[in-house]
Amino acid sequence: QVQLVESGGGLVQPGGSLRLSCAASGSIFSILTMGWYRQVPGQQRELVATITSGGTTSYADSVKGRFTISRDNAKNTVDLQMNSLKPEDTAVYYCNGRANWGNYWGKGTLVTVSS
Repeated sequence: QVQLVESGGGLVQPGGSLRLSCAASGSIFSILTMGWYRQVPGQQRELVATITSGGTTSYADSVKGRFTISRDNAKNTVDLQMNSLKPEDTAVYYCNGRANWGNYWGKGTLVTVSS
């Protein structure tokens, strides 16, 4: 089993930065494709960024050039550095771990971008 715990959410002004972190338990972290998703109430959860076990990254068009995903397999963590934040980035952000047999999810952390 894998448990994921997010941290780092909060209130930030437009144009500001925030760094989210996800800590994973379990011994299989290094083989998982990790990702960050976000969800606004009443809307579908959307993919923000992913990083494979080998370090290949991909991003939603809406965050390219502003967000950076990274992982540390020795520490079982995956981070999301968010720069130049916009009000439309406001959402609950979820950490995800994907394996051939299924998905693991954290409980989410709220990011609010507002002046």
